[in-house]
Amino acid sequence: MAKLKKIFVCNACGAHSSKWEGKCHSCGEWNTIVEEILSKESKQEEKQKIWKDEEKSSPKALQDIEFGETPRILTGDDELNRVLGGGIVLGSLVLIGGHPGIGKSTLLLQLAVRLNKKILYISGEESEEQIKMRAERIGYRNKQCLILTETNVIKILQHAKKLQADLLIIDSIQTLLSPYIESTPGSVSQIRECTGELQRFAKESKIPVFVIGHITKDGQIAGPKLLEHMVDVVLQFEGDRNYTYRILRTIKNRFGSTDEIGIYEMVALGLRQVSNPSELLISQSDENLSGSAISSTIEGLRPMMIETQALVSNSVYGTPQRSATGFDLRRLSMLLAVLEKRCGLPFAQNDVFLNLVGGIKVIDPSIDLAIVSALISSLQDIPIDRKTCFAAEVGLSGEIRAVTRIEQRIQEADRLGFEKIYISKYNGKGIDQKNYDIEIVALKKVEDLFYQLFT
Repeated sequence: MAKLKKIFVCNACGAHSSKWEGKCHSCGEWNTIVEEILSKESKQEEKQKIWKDEEKSSPKALQDIEFGETPRILTGDDELNRVLGGGIVLGSLVLIGGHPGIGKSTLLLQLAVRLNKKILYISGEESEEQIKMRAERIGYRNKQCLILTETNVIKILQHAKKLQADLLIIDSIQTLLSPYIESTPGSVSQIRECTGELQRFAKESKIPVFVIGHITKDGQIAGPKLLEHMVDVVLQFEGDRNYTYRILRTIKNRFGSTDEIGIYEMVALGLRQVSNPSELLISQSDENLSGSAISSTIEGLRPMMIETQALVSNSVYGTPQRSATGFDLRRLSMLLAVLEKRCGLPFAQNDVFLNLVGGIKVIDPSIDLAIVSALISSLQDIPIDRKTCFAAEVGLSGEIRAVTRIEQRIQEADRLGFEKIYISKYNGKGIDQKNYDIEIVALKKVEDLFYQLFT
């Protein structure tokens, strides 16, 4: 029997230590050290049997390396193709993370049942009957989709090689186990070992592998940070379960841009692609109500019009409340301080609530001007015209700063029928009003916005 060896591993960063510690010496996190049992490698020869056809590698001079266009598999899902950089790259290892129930398994099952390729779908969490029920609801067309309920990573890879599958889907990496590691599934050592086996299989067989990963309560992918370094692509599936919209955001991509996002709507038949999110992220109200403003933002390479809603009311308690949904609360506090300092508005005495329509999260700084307008509108109880939108960043001194790709933002607003857009004066250079039907108003400071809209 192989000798057992105990080690202590940090769940946050994967660092090893010879004894238990309350605080990790590597990342500084508390209470993340767990005990794991490893067996000394007595089965190394057995482990290498599945790699019998391993090719010998040799170094090459840089000038002797030839490359062409990277071959990709088109998925039939335009949103997924976009975030992957144009399709699935052969031999790539893709990790998809997200909150429970957000739609990770549904997204990959849709890919499996609709792509006309031989696909092996591995599930360690659901039975074959459960997968069949979901596939019938989605509507499956691919007769080459094979389902396997297995958690042993060696057996999984043996099946994949025997079937010569075109694509391998793992749901999820936290349920897999390697027989060469004595720790439980989901531990740092198991995740690291299983991911290493999947990575080696993908690179040597040129078969792409999709892996679903659970996330922690902090929104980070569970397991060692090494997991994200080992894979080629990391996708984050975001959204609020109380809303129907989902965003597939690229965190890491070795084969394309990390600026792209895909937008889906959760319906009874699965995930529906949203090709024009602007019309969905604007409420369909015909009345002009105070506290509402529309921003022209860009997510990835896609311009979107998003409605911001603000509510400013007298504080009932001694300390005013601040709440933001879909926007950074610290940045909201900064914008409130700017308005109070530069415009003399009494936000310090009021409760402030901010919401982005659709339940999505926006990090584009161009939304600042729309949020400032919505806050002033709610405080003064003066509505903003529904045909007006905003696209600019607000600085600490109250200046309205320029944002990137302003022409695309103006074109999207013009296409959707807006009549006026407020931008930074520093963005106005080189823009010809004659090229657009929409009126372009350039501002320099937030005081100019206040006087033009609310006085």
